[in-house]
Amino acid sequence: MPTISRRSFIQASSAAAAAYAVAGSAHAAAGDRVRHAVIGVGGQGGNHVKAFASMEHCELVAIADVDAERREQVAKLISDKATVKQYEDFRELLKDESIQSVSIATPDHWHTPVALAALKAGKHVYVEKPCCHNMKEGVLLAAAQKKTGLCVQHGTQFRSTQAAREGIQQLRDGVIGTVRMAKAINHQFRGPIGRKPDSEPPAGLNYDMWLGPAPVRPFSENRFKYNWHWHWDYGTGDIGNDGVHQIDVARWGLGVGLPKAVGASGGQLFYNDDHETPDTQVVTYEYDNCYLLYEMRLWTDYLLEGHDNGVVYYGDKGTLEIGRNGTTIKLIDKEPQKIEGGADLAANVRNFLDAVKEKDPSKLNAPISEGVLSSQLSLLGNVATRVGRKLTLDIDKVECINDDEANKLFSREYRKGYELVEV
Repeated sequence: MPTISRRSFIQASSAAAAAYAVAGSAHAAAGDRVRHAVIGVGGQGGNHVKAFASMEHCELVAIADVDAERREQVAKLISDKATVKQYEDFRELLKDESIQSVSIATPDHWHTPVALAALKAGKHVYVEKPCCHNMKEGVLLAAAQKKTGLCVQHGTQFRSTQAAREGIQQLRDGVIGTVRMAKAINHQFRGPIGRKPDSEPPAGLNYDMWLGPAPVRPFSENRFKYNWHWHWDYGTGDIGNDGVHQIDVARWGLGVGLPKAVGASGGQLFYNDDHETPDTQVVTYEYDNCYLLYEMRLWTDYLLEGHDNGVVYYGDKGTLEIGRNGTTIKLIDKEPQKIEGGADLAANVRNFLDAVKEKDPSKLNAPISEGVLSSQLSLLGNVATRVGRKLTLDIDKVECINDDEANKLFSREYRKGYELVEV
C-alpha cells in the first residue's frame, strides 16, 4: 500500500499545528482556560511545569513538592509565565475546588495513591509512567477512572506523536504484512551510582511524606532524586522508567492486552553498587498469535537496528521501526521510507487539555485504560525476573495461576497514614 510522502506529511502536520494555534487562541480569548496544578516538580515534573505553563488555554496555578528548595526553584523558573501557589502536601492542594486538573510526576510509588486522591477530589489527571507501582494499583486506578468518568491521561507520549501514529496506521493497513513479533528495545548507557552511606535528610525535605506508603528507613542520597528509580520500594527499574515507552508502543501496534504467559531473566552484569534493579533484562510476553519481546541493556552506548531505544515490528513483507527519530518502513527489496518525528510531551499535554475542556475521556490519545496495561506488562517483567520463573496468568482475575510468591508481588503493604483512598 502506498505511504504518505515526507513532504505531504510535514505539510499536513504544519497545517494541523496552525489550525490548533488558532483554536487555542480562541479558547484563551473566551476565558476557557483549564486551571492546572503539578504534583512533583523534579526532573519530569519540571518539564510538566514548563509544558502546562506554556499552553495558551491552560493556567498553571499551583505546584506541590515535599522539597522546599525545589518548589522555590521551579516557581522562580516560570515566574515570567505564571505565579503559582506552593504546597508541601498535595492533599492540601486537592482541597482547592477551583483547580480542574493535576499532573503527577512523583516517584513511582506515589503515582496511583496521588491519582486516586485526585480523582476522589474531582480532578482530571495526567499521570506519569508507570501509572502504577504494582498490579493491584493498576486495577484500582482503571476502575476509579471508569467510575468517575474523568479524563486520565498516561505519560506515554508516543501515542500523541504524529510519526508514531502514522506508523501504527501503516501497520494496521498491512504495510509489512502479518506481524507475529515485536521487539521493544531499551538500551543505553546509565552509569553506576556507587555506594553511599545513610545520612540525615537535607534541610527543607519532608522525608516522611517522600517515603509515603513505603517502609520507613534512613535517608540515603542513593535512594533520592533520580536514583530512587533503582530501588524496589519506590521505583520499577528501567523497564518501568524508560522501557514502558517501548513496551507501550509495541503493545499498541500488536493490538494486545495482558499476555497469557511471561518469561524473564535479568540481573546485574555491569553494576556493583547500590542498585537493586537489573541493568540487563530480557522478557518474553506470550499471546495466542504473536510474541512481544523486551530487551534491556543499560551499559551500551551505541545503536541497534537504528535506535538507542525503539520498537521493531517483524512482518512477512518487512519491518517497521518506531523510535526517537521517527518511523522507518523497510520492505523487502525496497528503499526504506522514513517519517520524521520523536516523542512529543507537548502534544500529549495539548491532547489532555483538549479532552479536559470537553470533559470527554474518549478524546485522549493515551487513556489510562491503555496506560495501565502497558505499566502492568513492565511490572510483570519485573515479577518474573524476581521470582526466576515463567508466569502463567489468569487475565480476567489479573493474577498468576498457582504462584503465591509471584502474586504477593502484585500488591504491597501501605504504611499507616498513607493507605490508598477509596474512590
